[in-house]
Amino acid sequence: MTERKIVIPGETIIEGVDYLPGKNTEKKENEIIALKYGLAEVSDNLVKVIEISGKYFPRRNNVVIGEVEMVTFNGWVISIGSSERAFLPVVEVPRYVHKDGLDEIMTIGDMVVVKIWNVGKRGIDLSLKSRGLGRISEGVIVNVNPHKVPRIIGKEGSMVKIIKNGTGCNITVGQNGLIWVKGHSIEKELLAKEAISFIEANTHVEGLTDKLENFFKEKGVELTNDISEEKNEDENIREGPMEDQE
Repeated sequence: MTERKIVIPGETIIEGVDYLPGKNTEKKENEIIALKYGLAEVSDNLVKVIEISGKYFPRRNNVVIGEVEMVTFNGWVISIGSSERAFLPVVEVPRYVHKDGLDEIMTIGDMVVVKIWNVGKRGIDLSLKSRGLGRISEGVIVNVNPHKVPRIIGKEGSMVKIIKNGTGCNITVGQNGLIWVKGHSIEKELLAKEAISFIEANTHVEGLTDKLENFFKEKGVELTNDISEEKNEDENIREGPMEDQE
């Protein structure tokens, strides 16, 4: 694997007849050209560009964090940072909800962790019928570029594990770029937020894991040695426990 580098659309990433174009690239004669702004990577002669800017593109089974925009007679309209309309119907709430009591479950301005179960022509369908989904009542929300979410999570959740190790906070990463941090104190939550911002600002840097560990050392935080032993349920969806639906 070659060293990663930032590229812009139209830039030549690499030359040679042995290289094949992957995601967000194309081949012109013997050159592989970038089609998107992002992080170029070469692995097994396959060249791809990982986008690090742009809007969130919703996908089925993504767990996202959104804000309630409207309460209707049969559900909630929720903003998740996508151009498509996202709707959570009452039938996707894992408890009985009285038709006149929807605003008692969630109201305008509430933040919620939801799962996308369908993306169709009419919009995005959301659900709360999975473990850990529900309304957010405490903690802080960090907003990052959604294309940097995989780097913030890290391989097998390594980056989030370091943040949890250094702060004691629970971290819930939405694929739409909203991250919920819940800790025992506001100081710990703000430290976790600062660490997340550090990763976002350095997504293109090699050896980022070591740099994040040094970040905590410079803050006077001693990390334990059991980071690698922790198991992550799904690095592409979320990290940390979420508030259970009442």
